[in-house]
Amino acid sequence: MRVFVTGGTGLIGSAVVAELLGNGHTVRALARSVASALVAEAAGAEPLRGGLADLDILRAGVAQADGVIHLAFANDFSSPDALAKAVAEESAALATLGEELVGSDRPFVTVSGTPYAPGRVSTEADPLPTDGPVGGRGRAVTAVLGLASRGVRSTAVRMPRTVHHQGTGGFAGLLTGIARQTGVSGYPGDGAQRWPAVHALDAAVLFRLALEQAPAGTSWHAVADEGDKVRDIAAVIGRRLGLPVESVPSETYGPLGPIFATDQPSSSTHTRQALGWEPKHPRLLEDLENIQP
Repeated sequence: MRVFVTGGTGLIGSAVVAELLGNGHTVRALARSVASALVAEAAGAEPLRGGLADLDILRAGVAQADGVIHLAFANDFSSPDALAKAVAEESAALATLGEELVGSDRPFVTVSGTPYAPGRVSTEADPLPTDGPVGGRGRAVTAVLGLASRGVRSTAVRMPRTVHHQGTGGFAGLLTGIARQTGVSGYPGDGAQRWPAVHALDAAVLFRLALEQAPAGTSWHAVADEGDKVRDIAAVIGRRLGLPVESVPSETYGPLGPIFATDQPSSSTHTRQALGWEPKHPRLLEDLENIQP
């Protein structure tokens, strides 16, 4: 299958590209810079120069593809306005990609986060949130899934709060970065809130399975760890960096503060049973041992 991939040189995207190429697919990867293009080319993909805001480039990528995997996101969490801008850019890109696929029966795999289910572990049947700091992403992905009624084999792979590889990535990676800056390995509240996690190489397998097999309009959970306590994550980070481990105000985390403070475990039982996906790589707390002082 000829697959057009956005975000193909990031932590998750590079793993997805390698997984696709290793299983007989060819990849055309959106590359917003010369450096990204060189990375994509070195990985074995054909680069297509442009960014998420270049809607005509996105249309050109879809035109020559048998399927699409969307992973790109600006990942600017510095302020509410920056986050809102990133969400709006992605939403426009998803709408453009989806419209180009209408009536084609081609697969369109997009990414979202696992939802929050008050008082319990969330499952694939739970709806995405459509309010809050990233509610716009939920609305955009819900619209993509709705394209199932318009001849698109659209699916969503929901990623947990931390997608990790060699001790980096995801919300745990943000905790590490803030710990380096502040000199404290912090966690919001009492740290008992739980975050799900998955290794990037395991997530990549699920994206390929969704592309190849998933029925239209379905959602899947790339969850290996249902929920590690944030204070346990912070404890490993603190030990690896030689820093004190303490509770800190949720404002420390900017617009993500309310999300960081929420207990949000998640299950992948249905995904494993239906698609035969089985994580094989190190769990989060083990992988965080790769953090270097």
